[in-house]
Amino acid sequence: MTLRLIYMGSPTFAVGILDSLLAAGHEVVAVYAQPPRPAGRGLAERKCPVHVFAESRGLTVRTPRHLREPAEQSAFASLGADLAIVAACGLILPKPVLEAPRLGCINVHASLLPRWRGAAPIQHAILAGDATTGVTIMQMDPGLDTGPMLLTETVPIASDTTAAALEETLAQVGARLVVRAIDELAAGHLTATPQPATGATYASKLTSEIGRLDWTQPAVDLARRIRALNPAPGTWFEHQKQRIKVLAAEVEPGRTASPPGTYLGDGFVIACGDGALRLTLVQRAGRAAIAAEEFLRGFRVAPGMHLG
Repeated sequence: MTLRLIYMGSPTFAVGILDSLLAAGHEVVAVYAQPPRPAGRGLAERKCPVHVFAESRGLTVRTPRHLREPAEQSAFASLGADLAIVAACGLILPKPVLEAPRLGCINVHASLLPRWRGAAPIQHAILAGDATTGVTIMQMDPGLDTGPMLLTETVPIASDTTAAALEETLAQVGARLVVRAIDELAAGHLTATPQPATGATYASKLTSEIGRLDWTQPAVDLARRIRALNPAPGTWFEHQKQRIKVLAAEVEPGRTASPPGTYLGDGFVIACGDGALRLTLVQRAGRAAIAAEEFLRGFRVAPGMHLG
């Protein structure tokens, strides 16, 4: 059954989901996305990935900063949609918006709810050392990711999984799952299940400061942080007033008696609160990412020196 859909999404994660809806033959009457924002050195306004993709497919794109105004809510309702699909849109949906489509609004959420409600579920799942995560297709209500669940699918998190890789996997799962959910919902074959009353956690927004590497922490935790915040907002440390970004690292076997933050040599190995961390891919501000061995040729550091 072909449905009239409103799609609401912004980042790369949401692009493939929109593509799957179009491939399934549904009519997307409008796409809602975050407004263009200044980016890059020239601070030129840049459209979000969903905006760019939607325009390439000839779809109408709307970019309101919020949906609180009655005029925006009326414009949303006037589209006469059967269903609205939300995937990392970045907009709060007031009750009149939630109730406007005939079948309501459903959300493609990148976690197994109620674990990791909120803005950054993928990164927080890795940060916490979760062994699994997944995708939940949820019927939306006025709460923050609190609505009843329609479909779920579990995805394992490997010991070397980065946020970028996990996002790609979850986007593929979400794209497949949401098409199934729409078909079953339209046919009346899908029953929403309330989320468990316990086990809820909140995935707060990510800031640059969360990426600061604290060498007093265990090497295992730091390696996990590097994977969780790759590619954004990234992890870093400061040395001689320079910010050094760390894009990849490995836990070095064995223990060290050196104080945390001590450069141990043998490549780019740094003592941590428990164990040591071998940096493998690093980047100076304004320069390209390079292998640690190449980086060290121009980085004045000797064994025993403390890195900030």
